[in-house]
Amino acid sequence: MNADKRRRIFERLRAANPEPRSELAHRTPFELLVAVVLSAQATDKGVNKATERLFPIANTPAAMVKLGVEGLIPYISSIGLFNTKARNVVALSQILLDEHGGEVPRDREALEKLPGVGRKTANVVMNVAFGQPTIAVDTHIFRVANRTRLAPGDNPLEVEMRLVKFTPEEFRLHAHHWLILHGRYVCIARVPRCPQCIIADLCEYTAKTRALPGMPATQALPLKPSPASGTVRRRTRAG
Repeated sequence: MNADKRRRIFERLRAANPEPRSELAHRTPFELLVAVVLSAQATDKGVNKATERLFPIANTPAAMVKLGVEGLIPYISSIGLFNTKARNVVALSQILLDEHGGEVPRDREALEKLPGVGRKTANVVMNVAFGQPTIAVDTHIFRVANRTRLAPGDNPLEVEMRLVKFTPEEFRLHAHHWLILHGRYVCIARVPRCPQCIIADLCEYTAKTRALPGMPATQALPLKPSPASGTVRRRTRAG
């Protein structure tokens, strides 16, 4: 794919959703970090249901350590791998208290030293919480980058490196969210919704879906988070 096509793809995604936001509900960097750790092999919707109950009780490293693994498990037991995730969340909370003054670090090296935090999670936190132009590659972005030929690669790191290299700087901050939302709602895994895709004419996927049974091509799709999601959640504090 040439540079002109890439630019036009991001121009269209930006026009459709100028200010994309994470679908993981959070209010602070720590809440975001916990939510992303919990989201591994889980849906954002499922994580949001769990954190809606959890964060009014424990939304700081100190409160999470006080809650402990056994206290945390009932709040996240609906999420896959909850035992391991509970241990990781409590352990990383203790490290934040011991080594970072209770604050979430802004740099990749420190983030990736935290239990349960890999490159993808670090990229999300750096981008969403601290406004750094990182591009986290999850299953949706990996699929979109390869299917469209925007940044093809054999593994997530290769795709990430190519996206960082080939994405024009003005689009880099929001590239992660544009691509993940596009993959989540339009360029889906089984039957991509090509007739409703705003970049279909720029996409280099050769096996495009020609028609969607029972769904007119003019029907709108949610290219941005639903009103109930986003970065801000209203809630009352416990106690």
